Amino acid sequence: MRLHNNDENTMSRYHNAFQQSVEHPETFWAEEAKRIPWYTMPRTILSYDDQHHARWFSDGEMNLCYAALDYHVEQGRGDQAAIFWDSPATQSKQTISYRDLRDRVAHFAGALAQLGVEKGDRVIIYMPMIPEALIAMYACARLGAVHSVVFGGFAPHELAARIEDAEPKVVVAASCGIELGKVLPYKPMIDQAITLSAHKPNACVVYQRAAHQAPLGANDYDWNQLVAGAPFADCVPVKGTDPLYILYTSGTTGKPKGVVRDTGGYAVALAYSMEAIYAMKPGEVFFTASDVGWVVGHSYIVYAPLLLGCTTVVYEGKPVKTPDAGSFWRLIEEYQVTSFFTAPTAFRAMKKEDPDAELLKKYDISSLKHLYVAGERLDPPTFHWLDDLLEVPVIDHWWQTETGWPIAANLPGIEPMLTKAGSATYPVPGFNVQVLNREGGQAEPMEQGSVVIKQPMPPGCLIGVWRDPQRFHSAYMAAFPGYYLTGDGGYFDEQGYLFIMGRTDDVINVAGHRLSTGEIEEVVGAHPAVAECAVIGIHDELKGQLPIGLVIPKDGFTGDEATLEAELIARVREHIGPIACFKQVLVVDRLPKTRSGKILRKLLRTIADGKEFGIPSTIDDPASLADIHTTMRQRSVGAADKATPL
Repeated sequence: MRLHNNDENTMSRYHNAFQQSVEHPETFWAEEAKRIPWYTMPRTILSYDDQHHARWFSDGEMNLCYAALDYHVEQGRGDQAAIFWDSPATQSKQTISYRDLRDRVAHFAGALAQLGVEKGDRVIIYMPMIPEALIAMYACARLGAVHSVVFGGFAPHELAARIEDAEPKVVVAASCGIELGKVLPYKPMIDQAITLSAHKPNACVVYQRAAHQAPLGANDYDWNQLVAGAPFADCVPVKGTDPLYILYTSGTTGKPKGVVRDTGGYAVALAYSMEAIYAMKPGEVFFTASDVGWVVGHSYIVYAPLLLGCTTVVYEGKPVKTPDAGSFWRLIEEYQVTSFFTAPTAFRAMKKEDPDAELLKKYDISSLKHLYVAGERLDPPTFHWLDDLLEVPVIDHWWQTETGWPIAANLPGIEPMLTKAGSATYPVPGFNVQVLNREGGQAEPMEQGSVVIKQPMPPGCLIGVWRDPQRFHSAYMAAFPGYYLTGDGGYFDEQGYLFIMGRTDDVINVAGHRLSTGEIEEVVGAHPAVAECAVIGIHDELKGQLPIGLVIPKDGFTGDEATLEAELIARVREHIGPIACFKQVLVVDRLPKTRSGKILRKLLRTIADGKEFGIPSTIDDPASLADIHTTMRQRSVGAADKATPL
């Protein structure tokens, strides 16, 4: 269902908000800051650091745990559900009220304090999707400590790099994770990581799960035993610009890049976004299907829903196979979800297993008002599948780990807009998004270029890279002075709609013609037999680069692979033209992805170009790489026969 708005007067609501946010940012954000229960209201709304980067609410004092938990208990929400935990992995469910969550957080904060954790100290959290992960994060915020959540199951050498960089006083972990019936013990990986790291934490706190009990060593503590004797910790006031967390960007190699988030600006941005973008009201249920290890989990599972007084759904399961492709629909019905947010890859997995959404018919999802997708580009075939299927708006929106909240979106909380397949609609108020050409000038409508954000960045965005200001400047600020470089390519159309076409390194040069692999993927993905696809550019001596496609057919596909390949090549020739030189398609069972659902295109290019390749810690299914490598060799793709794993 598309959003329609024919009222010319309301059309000004978004434009007025956006214009004020970029022309008078201090006035705009001073007003929005009133959403938060500050201990001391900020007077200095906007200031700049030594690198001329925006810092927000520097003299305000607050505590994010107080704002999200204690405040709501004081306002009479103590008996309302704060968390619905649903775990097909363990056949468990749990409802935790605001009062109960506050108390559990306060006592765990007391336990951390007894281990010496103070304001400014770092704590690494290595946990699956269980309530204790949120409790640990809020406990750190309560003490003014800086948490760094590492996705449970990350390889020891990656965890070691993060321990070495963040220098945590304490590591908090679960005894295991559980995925599709497989138990993954965490403690051996933590022990190995600490052995590898030059920095040694003082202690490790382990939450013992029934599926696996971890043996504890000399500096290890049992979560429940520790909490049993711990005091109720009060909230520690922090400045608006004090750091809340470090989050390492996925797929990093070498020295990890720790994105640092502040407290006050983040709280204000999240509270604003819950109403403006997600159209939520206090007391309603918000369901984000992601993981606390990613920025989506930090922002829209842990902090934003509770800042507004909503209930958050914490789901330890998958979109498919736990037990089937109807899992999300079941959760929406059971918990009366108002707004639902996940990545496009989840819906592609559902579409592959249940192409006609027969499982949806089993559930009443009438509570749902809006569906949101982000994390990667929403390809038009998936958009249309959802748009035809559901009686609610399907809202594509675009943001990054670095920004912490959406850069561009349809904003039903301010003014619902017409949707366009492939577009994230308009920039969110606060984000002065521009598209620059290679010379650094403004790109014309429909002209692709580098998508940048003009300074000042709004509240909630990164305030730096942990202990590496030079890296922060060179990675994000140096390319176009006065602008933040998103690393994405895209364009505005004549109506001002923003289209993000993928990372700038996903633009390929075929005999002097610059082509977006995202555009080719649109054409390939629209074929009725294709469930999911990826297009990459590989090295070619004659033309510089050539595109090749990798496609996963829908379940039940019985056609001939050679015929499918020929049809897809013909489609690209028809829709984009012979200049694309699209001549090869590989039919595969799976694509290598990160655990957050992003296809590892750069890794696919590395293999096709015959280079050495490593298996990144972020990969969801390492065996998928070997399958792809074998298929590429069999089909003589590029120099894949020379590629070797590290």
